[in-house]
Amino acid sequence: MVDTVHDPLAAVRDLGAHRRTFHAFSKLVLSAILHIALVLACLALAFIGNSPLIALLLGAGGTVALIMAFVIY
Repeated sequence: MVDTVHDPLAAVRDLGAHRRTFHAFSKLVLSAILHIALVLACLALAFIGNSPLIALLLGAGGTVALIMAFVIY
């Protein structure tokens, strides 16, 4: 733990690290929420819409797209 009260330079470094961590965590939470929505939409399409093959393809393609978006962004 760094004494950020008496060292302003350490406070600036700590703030930068905090912002990077917060951005990475918010990206992870957003991708998890989007993946849950995708899975629920695919389940609804498969069972209620009676299109299991399209739901499977949409779920697999959407999961790959979400992973690629998470890695690139």
